[in-house]
Amino acid sequence: MQIFSQFGPQFSQAIAAFDARNAKDPSQTLVNGAGVPKELAYAQRMTEMLQRYRPDASEALQLAARCQHIERWTLPRDAYPMTKPGYHQWRRKLKQYHAEVAREIMQQAGYGEEIIRRVAALVSKDAPLADAEMQTLEDVIVMVFVEHYLEEFVGQHPEYDVPKWKDILRKTLRKVSKVGHQALLTQVKLPQPLVSLIQEVMAEEGWL
Repeated sequence: MQIFSQFGPQFSQAIAAFDARNAKDPSQTLVNGAGVPKELAYAQRMTEMLQRYRPDASEALQLAARCQHIERWTLPRDAYPMTKPGYHQWRRKLKQYHAEVAREIMQQAGYGEEIIRRVAALVSKDAPLADAEMQTLEDVIVMVFVEHYLEEFVGQHPEYDVPKWKDILRKTLRKVSKVGHQALLTQVKLPQPLVSLIQEVMAEEGWL
């Protein structure tokens, strides 16, 4: 991929280390008909989407995108109470853990503290959405979800009716910037069965 020639050897080393960690994911997902460790596939999809959306993304943003879910399976949801507070506790721990692993790997790759802090802030979501790179990362997260995971998620919840799905889509797409909304319609491969519903929600919210 093009990004591997844009930056120096530290970048390539860190990306390879991120991927090596995610390659240990025991869960598999199909990519072009072949089984790939789930979080490795997610990381590669994040990079691909970021390159599609913002090919000029900084080194820190590229690194943060690649390690968003690093070793996510090591902190399963059911390790925390199955309540709303338990969910938020799990999410906070995940973000903290991903940032810690990113910091460790980047230090081993020889990165300086400034860029390590920057990547950790993006991965842990400590950077505010007013931060342009934080918003770009949030855009990409939603784009990857819509293109690769939304249709499967819908299939897992046949009990949800159309108003429920519209509410879910509204809350999800609300995280996306104005530029991101346009990119969703022009750069993202929307799941065909859901195109009309996505467009309807976007029209209702004035995002078209």
